Amino acid sequence: MTTFDLNFAEDYFTLFGLPREQALDLASLEKCFRAVQAKVHPDKHAHAGDSDRRLAMQWATRVNEAFQTLKSPGKRARYLLHLLGHDPQIESNTAMPVEFLMKQMELREAVMEARSAADEEALEAVRSNLLNEIKVEYQRLAELIDVTRDFTAAANLVRQLMFQEKLLTEIDDALEAVTA
Repeated sequence: MTTFDLNFAEDYFTLFGLPREQALDLASLEKCFRAVQAKVHPDKHAHAGDSDRRLAMQWATRVNEAFQTLKSPGKRARYLLHLLGHDPQIESNTAMPVEFLMKQMELREAVMEARSAADEEALEAVRSNLLNEIKVEYQRLAELIDVTRDFTAAANLVRQLMFQEKLLTEIDDALEAVTA
């Protein structure tokens, strides 16, 4: 008999006892994660039989994966859209509004120029502006999924946010290179 009272087939929201919402309370997520993790952590089952130790390791991996997915607004949106039966078509739908793509190109050029010039201030300014835009888009995403339930628009926004998140990573890499 196993000591786990969890169902491996549960979705990540159910695993933590949280509502299926994009506008998730991160403090509640953290609290629920800690509670579930305390039940399944392999150290707690170190003296159990082989099968329970393996099960604990599988559960710990699943709980960590669930937490990482739900704590990231972008990953959470993709996962939630999937649960709601709406494929965001991340690999197959690359259509983006022209003005969005133009702005991304301009930002990338600004990042490349600032990196080449070792201009930390310019990189920080682009990063700050981009973070503000992303924050606004995450709020819009929560409204699209949770309130208006416009999953097509949400999927489009998810794809755009992936571009912005990638650019943010490029800016962070440039900052690291400039400040090293």
